[in-house]
Amino acid sequence: MKRTLLLIFGVMTVAAQSSSDGPQFTAGGELLLPKNYREWVFLSSGLGMTYGPAAQADQGNPKFDNVFVNPSSYRAFMETGRWPDKTMFILEVRRATGKGSINNGGHYQSEVVALEAAVKDEGRFPQKWAYFGFGSAEKATARLATSTCNSCHSQNAAVENTFVQFYPTLLELATDKGTLNAAYLAKSANR
Repeated sequence: MKRTLLLIFGVMTVAAQSSSDGPQFTAGGELLLPKNYREWVFLSSGLGMTYGPAAQADQGNPKFDNVFVNPSSYRAFMETGRWPDKTMFILEVRRATGKGSINNGGHYQSEVVALEAAVKDEGRFPQKWAYFGFGSAEKATARLATSTCNSCHSQNAAVENTFVQFYPTLLELATDKGTLNAAYLAKSANR
């Protein structure tokens, strides 16, 4: 009975990881932008947390960052506190607007100014994670393994190469499951 349950669990895990909601690539290795990413699990939104080229475009007007993850990877993370192979995040950067309709204070989101992705694919990328900038295109090439994206994520991420520290419910779960990176814990202890 125990073996049967383990076999069923193993098959379910493989099925979840090979789910069609993960990253899709062209024959040339370019990542395709998922058309339905806004139907994925919404993790968090930040204001003024943008960095890199998107932040340089209009420094006086902070941007909103919206983070989405493919549903099968989210479910796996909720079970284990780790991201399975074929995890894909979409970072949607939107312009902030302060005046419009009845709004007299604060900011709300307007047009998209950048779309980026992070993908975990252990068979495709030697460093396991890769980062992509779509610009206004429907497909993107992975940034070099030596890019600032890779080094920043590997040095500062709370879980694997992901900034779970900015997703409150996932940070609590990762803390409880003991999956926080040692480097993140050391930096957090010094703050």
